Amino acid sequence: MGLKYKRVLLKLSGEALMGDQDYGIDPLFIDELAEEVKSVYEIGAEIAIVIGGGNIFRGVKGSSMGMDRATADYMGMLATVMNALALQDILEKKDVPTRVMSAIEMRQIAEPYIRRRAIRHLEKGRIVIFAAGTGSPFFTTDTTGALRAAEIKADVLLKATKVDGIYDKDPVKHPDAKLLKEITYLDAINKDLKVMDHTALTLCMENNLPIIVFNIKKKGNLMKILLGEPVGSVVR
Repeated sequence: MGLKYKRVLLKLSGEALMGDQDYGIDPLFIDELAEEVKSVYEIGAEIAIVIGGGNIFRGVKGSSMGMDRATADYMGMLATVMNALALQDILEKKDVPTRVMSAIEMRQIAEPYIRRRAIRHLEKGRIVIFAAGTGSPFFTTDTTGALRAAEIKADVLLKATKVDGIYDKDPVKHPDAKLLKEITYLDAINKDLKVMDHTALTLCMENNLPIIVFNIKKKGNLMKILLGEPVGSVVR
């Protein structure tokens, strides 16, 4: 099989891991996700993953409750580490070699993030999960995804969502929302289409890194994208 994208960064929200639950990690969904990742790993893709922590704790929500924003963001970063370990565990149970690299040092459970080491892991056929965001407060995991994708020279950033792509308005609230198959970075920023935050979009634009927004819940979507089939929406 010919891969259109050899090295990819998959950006997962913490909320995606909840599946149909209200909190935490849905074992059924994370198992299905691991199968999807394994399928593209087996055809030779180099896969890095950035995972959010919103299923456990959201820094923005914590700060809105009166908590210091930096403290709340650090708590959110720790939540991403928990999700990364859960995903690593299930991937390795499926015989997929995986490394968790944390932007905040916690050597007993994860490797410290070192760019060259991350690239070497990918070259050696290991999946790399980047945890703890950028290691700094005030940045989202979307920004982390864009930053890490640029650092490892990924061919594309894959933004996994619960909807089929980018819409001109919220498809949950507006049944007449129109799916946009392709837009520019500037359109996404100027129209505030909630693709990713503006810092992440600007990083992708400056590094000419295409973004594909797609529905992770539809089985086979990840494989189709890597083989070059039109799935979801493209920002370029």
